[in-house]
Amino acid sequence: MSIPHQDWILILDFGSQYTQLIARRIREHHVYCEIHPYSVTPDEFGERPPKGVIFSGGPNSVYDEGAPQVSDAWLDYKTPHLGICYGLQAIAHARTPGSVERAQKREFGRATLVKEIDDPLFDGLEDPTVWMSHGDHIMELPKGLEVIARTDNAPVAAVRDVEKQVYGLQFHPEVAHTPSGKQILKNFVIDICGCNPTWTPASFIDHELEAIRQKVGNDRVLCALSGGVDSTVVATIIHKAIGDQLTCVFVNNGLLRESEYEDVLTLYKDHLELPVVGVDASSLFLDRLSGVSDPEEKRKIIGKTFIDVFDEFVNKESSDSTNDPFRYLAQGTLYPDVIESVSFKGPSVTIKSHHNVGGLPEKMNLKLLEPVRELFKDEVRDVGRELDIPERFIARHPFPGPGLAIRLLGEITEERLEILRKADSIFIGALREKGFYDDVWQALCVLLPVQSVGVMGDERTYENTVAVRAVTSVDGMTADWAHLPYDFLSEVSNRIINEVKGINRVVYDISSKPPATIEWE
Repeated sequence: MSIPHQDWILILDFGSQYTQLIARRIREHHVYCEIHPYSVTPDEFGERPPKGVIFSGGPNSVYDEGAPQVSDAWLDYKTPHLGICYGLQAIAHARTPGSVERAQKREFGRATLVKEIDDPLFDGLEDPTVWMSHGDHIMELPKGLEVIARTDNAPVAAVRDVEKQVYGLQFHPEVAHTPSGKQILKNFVIDICGCNPTWTPASFIDHELEAIRQKVGNDRVLCALSGGVDSTVVATIIHKAIGDQLTCVFVNNGLLRESEYEDVLTLYKDHLELPVVGVDASSLFLDRLSGVSDPEEKRKIIGKTFIDVFDEFVNKESSDSTNDPFRYLAQGTLYPDVIESVSFKGPSVTIKSHHNVGGLPEKMNLKLLEPVRELFKDEVRDVGRELDIPERFIARHPFPGPGLAIRLLGEITEERLEILRKADSIFIGALREKGFYDDVWQALCVLLPVQSVGVMGDERTYENTVAVRAVTSVDGMTADWAHLPYDFLSEVSNRIINEVKGINRVVYDISSKPPATIEWE
């Protein structure tokens, strides 16, 4: 998966909730990195050895039954190592005669780092505050390790083995609560490991253009467009690589936002000049969804209908003797999806199924083309800017594949969709007008299957309730509700109630993720 000529860092995942953050922090220094389960062996990277290895944190005690352990193969691997929290404890536990014990009191929260020895790992640190989160602690250092920093509660906060270039941190440098943590990681990957900071959007694009040309050859590629940043970047970079061998399809499923089908199709054709075909299948989708209220059933119906629409499109294209058949399907798979599929923790519990065109290759015998599978969401946006994609696409809030079907709780009807579209248009428009749109990760309206009593003028009403939701986040994995000004929320509420017939109550969702999800269904 990796770019062959890149200097890169290997992150061995021991189960920490922060493992992806380590990767993100390293990539912010323009150094490529990959996350793999702790159980991989050095032999798997024989043709492209990493310039450094990081052992992530994890939720276990080294003494837990089945707890992941560091193998001798990695302890003997001839590159710099950095163990973080559990990663450090695992190193100490594996090396003789190291001693790790369960702490009488778990240490969690901020602490002040005190350097015992000057070391390149700590060059340029401006703030000594670090974030602790551990239950075990090191009682006896293995041979070769020495303490280079401590805190009031942790006499062993950071260690090193100069001869073997092994480092360990009892705290988490990757989290925002360790202000100088980003500098520590930079010192490790660039100064200690010697990585060249060449992982940039421009270098990624150059590599992918050549990789796509070599892989595709003269074959045709089909790409499903959603109007979001992922599929737009995928289509743009493939089009740049192979031109009119690419055909894009933008489907109107009847569940898009107000004027979205026409507006996005125009932007694709006129501004990005992509070879895109619009398919209006709204009647088919809404007919199949008639009378359906269960959110999982909605998703399955929508997913199957997308497959049927694409199948019909491909068959129609193939029946034209002047066209070569499609050989590839382009998808906007991102790196978090790849990480999840190889996680040592196994498949995650399904919270909700995701609409995906992943069933298409098997049904149509198409090979997958996934040019952004190495990237996080923010990196996709950076690549999009490098490709001169308009900011309207780049900064667009995530929008679910099933569209408004999962923001309209209960049965889907044209009348209820129209109510939701109008409310959504007012809310999103107000965010843009007042300058809040770019401060929010995702914003949406949810039409509830709830009616309540209201008064308009001298008349009693019994109408719908809409929930307004806005969250701040980095990648959608966790999110906090956006603390929008009260006067702004008041204005939005008044406009929705006054301008959208059928709504007499607006509520604001102040739930964070977790425990709630961003979408309601």
